[in-house]
Amino acid sequence: MQAPTADYYIQLGKLAGKEHCWFFWEHAGLQITDVARTLPVTRAGGPLTAVPPLEHARAGAKVSPIPAQRMVAVPLLRAVAGTHGNRGDRKLSLDMIASSKLMGAPSDWCPNPRYTSLLRVRGQSMEPLIHNGDILAVDSFRTDKAELDGRVVVVTHEEEGLCVSRLRRYNGIELLESENHEYDSVVLGKNSGWRVVGQVLWWISAAP
Repeated sequence: MQAPTADYYIQLGKLAGKEHCWFFWEHAGLQITDVARTLPVTRAGGPLTAVPPLEHARAGAKVSPIPAQRMVAVPLLRAVAGTHGNRGDRKLSLDMIASSKLMGAPSDWCPNPRYTSLLRVRGQSMEPLIHNGDILAVDSFRTDKAELDGRVVVVTHEEEGLCVSRLRRYNGIELLESENHEYDSVVLGKNSGWRVVGQVLWWISAAP
């Protein structure tokens, strides 16, 4: 009830300076991608992060030559996204989260490589599509809900934290749905507190 308005959070960020500004700006609902879209010279694709030459997993075996391809280094963030019924880490965006590892991925898997990162999943309510412990690739440049109908997304809430879900639009009503329909859907509205932070591009599952 006593939280400052978004305008005041933006002003506080300006006062805080470069080191701490995003702490306040995230509370105002801003993401780095929002700022990037306002800059005329910004390119969503951006330069690809360099990846060292990769060794073939089947060392010593006779394999067909693999054509050269551009690779992007995708950071695995130190954060977890929950599913319906499981809370994720309380992060307002993916912008300022530290990473623990880098994973090489083909550039055509990451249309916006500068804004693509990896998150682990906690919970079973997105099964059988996405399992507990899977790693998601999230494109935080794609946040327009009008373009994400039917897509798997990562959303955030100040109390519930990060969550992976499927975005649906029915007759003007926007819902977050789990793959397991035993879990209730969440209605997205102006006062719901939920905000899309990115589209899930692909994910990696461990063998059973």
